[in-house]
Amino acid sequence: MSNSLINCTKCGRAFMEDGNPLCRRCRTDADDDYKIVKEYVYDNPGATILEVHEATGVNEKQILIYLREGRLEIVDENNFVLDCQRCSVPIRSGKYCEQCAHEMATELRSAITPKKKEEPAAKTTKKGERMYVDVSRRRR
Repeated sequence: MSNSLINCTKCGRAFMEDGNPLCRRCRTDADDDYKIVKEYVYDNPGATILEVHEATGVNEKQILIYLREGRLEIVDENNFVLDCQRCSVPIRSGKYCEQCAHEMATELRSAITPKKKEEPAAKTTKKGERMYVDVSRRRR
């Protein structure tokens, strides 16, 4: 974080950058909206996004954001509205299906882990063989 002045993506108000694109006021409003949506979905587990929007007044786009963030999950098997951003398989929440998330984690781990250098093969002798070292000695 560079402590620079940026504009809130929701209201346009200027604020000091803190790693979040929303100012404190908009972030508080978004958290309040999330609590309302969460309570409604808890009481009505099979509700569609449209039903949640109409009952809570929270924007449909914001509800989709909660789903993408993994803060909410779709319960109804016939109500998938999200697709994996990598393979387009229908998912319940987040950005990626379990398989793609696992594959990407494995790829990331292998990219981060330092590769072991191949050590040169040590000189070995067969059992019972003697190893001689030619050392030239100068005698005066």
